[in-house]
Amino acid sequence: MSLLTTEDYKAIAAGLTFPTQAFIDGHFRPAISDKTFDTINSATGQSLAKVAACGPEDVDLAVAKARDAFEDGRWSRLHPRDRKEALIKLAKLVKRNARELAVLESLDSGKTIYDCEQVDVPETINTLTWHAELIDKIYDQVAPASDNHIAMIVREPVGVVGLVLPWNFPLLMLAWKIGPALAAGCSVIVKPAEETPLTTLRMAELAMEAGIPPGVFNVVPGTGPDVGEPIGRHMDIDAVSFTGSTETGRRFLRYAAESNLKEVTLEMGGKNPAVVLDDAENLDRVAAHIVNGAFWNMGENCSAASRLIVQKGVKDALLKRIVAHAREWPMGDPLDPKNRVGALVSKAHYDNVCSYLEKGPKVILGGKAEKGFVEPTILDVSRDSKQAREEIFGPVLSVLTVETFDEAIALANDTEYGLAASIFTANVKRAIRGARALRAGTVTVNSFGEGDISTPFGGFKHSGFGGRDNGIHAHDQYTQLKTIWVDLADDADEAVD
Repeated sequence: MSLLTTEDYKAIAAGLTFPTQAFIDGHFRPAISDKTFDTINSATGQSLAKVAACGPEDVDLAVAKARDAFEDGRWSRLHPRDRKEALIKLAKLVKRNARELAVLESLDSGKTIYDCEQVDVPETINTLTWHAELIDKIYDQVAPASDNHIAMIVREPVGVVGLVLPWNFPLLMLAWKIGPALAAGCSVIVKPAEETPLTTLRMAELAMEAGIPPGVFNVVPGTGPDVGEPIGRHMDIDAVSFTGSTETGRRFLRYAAESNLKEVTLEMGGKNPAVVLDDAENLDRVAAHIVNGAFWNMGENCSAASRLIVQKGVKDALLKRIVAHAREWPMGDPLDPKNRVGALVSKAHYDNVCSYLEKGPKVILGGKAEKGFVEPTILDVSRDSKQAREEIFGPVLSVLTVETFDEAIALANDTEYGLAASIFTANVKRAIRGARALRAGTVTVNSFGEGDISTPFGGFKHSGFGGRDNGIHAHDQYTQLKTIWVDLADDADEAVD
């Protein structure tokens, strides 16, 4: 999609009508309590709209409607071809309304319009289309059995699913979850992050227009205590898929244990290493990958390359190039397409990121923050510093120096997280040895990235477990395996089971 001018985007923003109510059983409706909360434009600090502040009673209503929809089969037992057609129509509607969604996402999250136009919205469309096309191409299995038996292994939708979204990629993470969940035949209750509810509510409206039946796609905005916890504890929700902080993910495990033992899939934090060895080729290209990994989406990315682990012999030359590339990432008004760094999502998050910029580590670049914006920052840190060990979730790259390959791998693995990692080297054997040794769900070689829609995404250790997003494997979150054992023996046969 070609980019417009700042004035064009501001004109689109001025003409937007914000969706503000919960979406339950195919209709927008206020919270039962009539309470609301402000969703804030973090770039200006101004309120965009007052959104329905739902509570446990709204969750109960949404679950009841989702359960009715699931049990009567209006979606769960629909022919796979028909579910595919509805999801493809939804993807087409997203494409038709792409510019509106991009501006809405930028306003609500502080993300740059550049990223919303070039990454988030196109990837949302791709994700929905990919899972839609997969619906009638996943085959079940027949297990080997005797001549007198047939053993069928079939997938069935898990039921009513709670989808709890993060605020850093509101639209794309919604697609990551509803794509496979709806493809499987589940009914969903979506809780958008309190900071970024608007695009999720707009997507619910588009889903209804696409023909997804009432009760199948419900959106309940509100806080964690008022909506997230009731979803986690609800006795009639069969599974929860959560993306967010490790601290909150722990709560969902407790909620499940203390309620109906619902299935829980967690995709959580990361402190992801980018290991650069002294034989890495084309340091300018390496630097570009490091900068993109550290500062894309203001570092508000669970797979951000937030730790640069570099061999001493190449450190100075690499840092020189990293600084040069980082200066090509201008910061400012998110609706200006020239800017690559926008505003952090909220005042609370801004204050937390700023706490890592206090006097201590050596500042190689940046270090300044003002009114919700933090400029790309590079710090030379010690291994036991909080900047080296804690997830900052901001545009801050921590640099650590090592002498050897083994030291680099050991330091990369010296973290409670294990979501993503990168290794840069010209030696194929070292690349493969390093990729195998790095304890992370996704390891890239000579690049920063997360794979694509065809590859599973998730982590080791405190970064999550219970399933994967993306790829065919994402469908495992939203389906149950059932064995159907058929006895073919005649009465006269003496076959024994």
